[in-house]
Amino acid sequence: MVRKWQFIESRNRVFCNGRCVTGQNIGIFILALLLIIVTSGLFFAFDCPYLTKELSPAIPVFAAILFLSVICCILRTACTDPGILPRATPDELLYLEKIDNSQTVALSGRIMELQMRSGHILQLKFCQTCKLFRPPRVSHCSFCNACIANFDHHCPWVGNCVGLRNYRYFYFFLLSLSLLCTYIFVFNIVNIALRSQSNSTVADAIRETPATMVEALICFFSIWSIIGLWSYHTYLICRSITTNEDIKDSWSTSHHGENQINPFSRGNGLLNCFATLCGPLPPSFLNLRAVVNQDNTIPMTITGANNNNPQEMIRYYPDDNGNYSNRVRDSSATNPAHSIHQQQRYAPRDYA
Repeated sequence: MVRKWQFIESRNRVFCNGRCVTGQNIGIFILALLLIIVTSGLFFAFDCPYLTKELSPAIPVFAAILFLSVICCILRTACTDPGILPRATPDELLYLEKIDNSQTVALSGRIMELQMRSGHILQLKFCQTCKLFRPPRVSHCSFCNACIANFDHHCPWVGNCVGLRNYRYFYFFLLSLSLLCTYIFVFNIVNIALRSQSNSTVADAIRETPATMVEALICFFSIWSIIGLWSYHTYLICRSITTNEDIKDSWSTSHHGENQINPFSRGNGLLNCFATLCGPLPPSFLNLRAVVNQDNTIPMTITGANNNNPQEMIRYYPDDNGNYSNRVRDSSATNPAHSIHQQQRYAPRDYA
């Protein structure tokens, strides 16, 4: 039995028979994971017994909850398909080349205009590697060599891209790690303060529990960047923009002499947060665990485009399994009845 993940064209690594997708280089991710585990382990081994005796048994309980939250979130971020788009097949590439015979510009230089429901018109650029017109908010990651939906950035600390399908896990990872670092650092100080009361000096208290000082130093130098990064992504979520868009200044108030309004913002920070962190997640565009047969074909449909006007809006439809695809199909070619049936069966939806 051959599955689709065995033919993945990007540089991503696939584990567990297509269930886990990570980036190519995971060394920094393993280092970050070990640093979290070692620091937390020192806290549980050298601080929690004394604090439980002197203060409350609830201290290690809350620390364990935060620690498990951090581990779950970082693993979910690192092992989730961030929203990799499938590359165009040779037949689809041939169709794109024939869609307008009057075009003298190569596909790599063409731009397709997309009109959204809100009335905004966006320009879609052609990806020379993936051989497709990149939908809104899609960017090509040079590390993973793949186009990522809602591409935010490639994070070496989680060893994966951060995009449409794992961004919320990345945000909750930053939030829980900020709380864990603050929690450990505060109780490191409390531990030393309590021990100094039974010793002559603070130095004697530190010599009594040197592991506490090691934890405090690690947390002190880490907490500022972690909290700063969490605050920055909170700001991005409230504005409903990605790191990639913020760096490129895509939705500035004055851009090339025109007012640029973010068409993806709901006009309210709370609504943007709710949509990003609590909204439904789409299934994987790749469907890596699907079984590949020799006569296996991928259903694909295109509407709103014809040979006379190739720049009309392209809409996307789910296949029989409910999975969305960026695949396009010439309804005038083979099996036109199937294309018409698909259009009548499913209501059109914008990719964005």
